[in-house]
Amino acid sequence: MSEVTLYTTNSCPYCVAAKNLLKAKGVEYTEINVQTSMEQRNIMMARSGRRTVPQIFIGDHHVGGFDDMALLERKGELNALLAG
Repeated sequence: MSEVTLYTTNSCPYCVAAKNLLKAKGVEYTEINVQTSMEQRNIMMARSGRRTVPQIFIGDHHVGGFDDMALLERKGELNALLAG
C-alpha cells in the first residue's frame, strides 16, 4: 500500500471529509497540520503548487484536494492508486 500524506488545518471540513473517506477504506495516513507550522505550509506549497487544504499525496503522486480524491473514488481509480 502506498504511503498517504494529508496536509490539513484544524477547521477545514474538506480535510475531515478526506480523512473520513480514507478511514472508511481502512487506509492509514500521515496528517500534517499546516495551521500551526509555517515551515510545513511552505513545504506543502512547494510540493503541490497550491495554498489550500487539504492537499493529498499518495506516494509521490499529488492527488490534489478532497474533490480530486472523491472523483478518483467515483471513477473507481482510487484503490489502484492506493495499492501502488
